[in-house]
Amino acid sequence: MSITDNEFSATRRLVLKGAGTIALAGLGVIGFDPRQAFAAANDKYPEEAFKQKSEADAVKLLYGRTAELSDKVKMDAPEIAENGAVVPVSVSTTLTDVTSIAFLVSENPNALIASYKIPAGTIPSVANRIKMAKTSNVIVIVEAGGKLYSATKEVKVTVGGCGG
Repeated sequence: MSITDNEFSATRRLVLKGAGTIALAGLGVIGFDPRQAFAAANDKYPEEAFKQKSEADAVKLLYGRTAELSDKVKMDAPEIAENGAVVPVSVSTTLTDVTSIAFLVSENPNALIASYKIPAGTIPSVANRIKMAKTSNVIVIVEAGGKLYSATKEVKVTVGGCGG
């Protein structure tokens, strides 16, 4: 029995396709869901907190308590953002035992913008570019030593980012 060129070509294609699939599966590319990876790290993805309209509700769902203002939380954000679609915001802190940092914007359609888990031994500093619908307070929450600390700054937006 002999194999024609067309039969060999189809067989080669199937072997290469199968090998590629196995390689991607080995790398974890196929079926990768960041929410499952987050849950696998002994934490649950805070989906409901990201759906909240008010910052108070988002913080309550995310942490279950309120934060106190602290001068140990340093937020860097512009006073005026010429484009609300890309507003640079960063936070750093001198607090020890920081376990998470969250960014909120009170006048956005959804208040919680980002939430970061900070692994032990990591420098507690995060920078992000956020979207802002309009002039609003930007709030940063830092969880350290089982307590919540915050910093707030008003950022004036001249061109809307979230639907404006």
